[in-house]
Amino acid sequence: MKARLPQGYGGGGGGNMNSIIRQAQKVQENAAKIKEELLTREHSASSGGGMVEVTVTGDCQIKSITLKPEVVDPDDIEMLSDLLTAAVNQALRTVKGTEAREMEKATGGMSLPGMF
Repeated sequence: MKARLPQGYGGGGGGNMNSIIRQAQKVQENAAKIKEELLTREHSASSGGGMVEVTVTGDCQIKSITLKPEVVDPDDIEMLSDLLTAAVNQALRTVKGTEAREMEKATGGMSLPGMF
């Protein structure tokens, strides 16, 4: 007894596979373009009610740190250190979150090994 495969399976299915490969390559190219564009974006975050603001680039490099004069207290360096750490960490989380959202949009949720 021979099993019957649904139409499109078995012989002659190479065209369908080529279409899938082309589509995957297009998605990968689009994702690479978006990834490149994301590297040029800047992301800012603040802490202490805006007393400390940090701007980072898409490749997680700190571009600037802005401090309000009233946050600089020589008797409380630990607080300033905590505010800087919080702002930097928030800015870096923003970079990663933005990258994840943009890549998911670009790939439709498809995993592309080696891209991200």
